[in-house]
Amino acid sequence: MTNQIIKFIITFSLSLLVVFAIHIFYLNIQNLPLFDNKIIEAYVINFLVAIAIYASLYLLKNKYKEQLGFLYMGGSFIKFILFFIFFYPSYKLDGQMSSLEFGAFFIPYVISRIFETLGVIKILKK
Repeated sequence: MTNQIIKFIITFSLSLLVVFAIHIFYLNIQNLPLFDNKIIEAYVINFLVAIAIYASLYLLKNKYKEQLGFLYMGGSFIKFILFFIFFYPSYKLDGQMSSLEFGAFFIPYVISRIFETLGVIKILKK
């Protein structure tokens, strides 16, 4: 693995851990359930997929330089598919998606997308 991928993993890991801690802290202050709504699964899946997407794009940057944007969008598509397979059915069991369910998935999703986007920008600049 290259230094750039390792640097991304470390920075992303630490940032996502901080966001997770803030998220749990907020839930605790509000006296809300801390580990409901598949929150841990959401953070883990978003973490793993973001690393896979970044590493793939980094490793393919020379061979598919002109297609990196499309590959990045494909990563977004994969994340939405994973959401609809693993999270959406349980979130919609009661007929609606609560703000807690929404936050459990979309907070790590947004943080992951930000890091992926910044990572792709760095790749494309080189």
